[in-house]
Amino acid sequence: MKIGLSYDLKDSVSAGSGQPEDALEEYDSIETVDALKAAIEAKGHTVVKLGGGREFLKQVLSKKVDFVFNISEGLGSYRSREAQAPSVLEMLDIPYSGADPQCLTVCLDKHLTKKLVAFAGVPTPKWSVIDHDNVKYVDWAALPSPAFVKPVWEGSSKGIRFNSLVRDPEQIKPIVTQLLKQYCQPVLVEEFISGEEVTVGVVGNNPPKLVGIMRVVPRQQNSDFVYSLEVKRDYLKLVDYECPAKLNKTILKDIEKYALKAFQVLECRDFSRVDFRISADGTPYFLEINPLAGLNPRSSDLIIMAKLLGLAYNDLIGSILEAALKRYPKCH
Repeated sequence: MKIGLSYDLKDSVSAGSGQPEDALEEYDSIETVDALKAAIEAKGHTVVKLGGGREFLKQVLSKKVDFVFNISEGLGSYRSREAQAPSVLEMLDIPYSGADPQCLTVCLDKHLTKKLVAFAGVPTPKWSVIDHDNVKYVDWAALPSPAFVKPVWEGSSKGIRFNSLVRDPEQIKPIVTQLLKQYCQPVLVEEFISGEEVTVGVVGNNPPKLVGIMRVVPRQQNSDFVYSLEVKRDYLKLVDYECPAKLNKTILKDIEKYALKAFQVLECRDFSRVDFRISADGTPYFLEINPLAGLNPRSSDLIIMAKLLGLAYNDLIGSILEAALKRYPKCH
């Protein structure tokens, strides 16, 4: 099968003047693209690099691919940007891997995501959303405390720094004001859950199954640990990863239940990564879900998790591809 690979490289995207330092954080490296190409070719397919943006439009119209393995993050600061490539593919009736445009748009918006999973009975920290229109009316003292402050529709820990955890309500306003200016989108002020940081990998459909549950363990023990951008950029020195996570069996069962519930309620497809914090009483609190989780062969959480469980990179990518192809009868 002739499979196209859609992606956006850091080197191909211009951050533009006035953008935050982490503006290109979500975009991929050629290392990821080459690893995916090799993994798909190992399954007997031919791979065509489609790229992203205007290059993607040109290539997908001219290369006549049978299927697209999509990791494109989309361009701009729109909350629907991850839906750009899948929307084009649906318009052209080309099958592709991963979530559809609606799922990607909803899941990138943390506010909408939390509403849906909370309605489905999945615990999530209390939160408020502040935007340019309502910021002047906010009762800062009434916000959750301690609070975690972050942009509403970003991924890859963009806008999540050491100072995102705020204990003094008076400190929330300047951070919110700064984020509104830097990221040009609403800001989520969320109740901070002190405890373990856990991430969950999910692969497959009907039914989806857990790859594993991985605990992120800071080298310097601290219940207020924040898995921030600074940490992710220096993860080899600052954290260890534990998979399977050494947690109480009841907690592990709850994490599995809530991760699969979120995956299904949000109508994810093929694969995703789900993040939780575990409170002192053992409750797993849903933080967010990434239906377009990173697939870097060295540093992405889902890949680290798979390696710790003895699952090779090519096999994990193969299982994602297989799940996607099964959804399209004409690809069998």
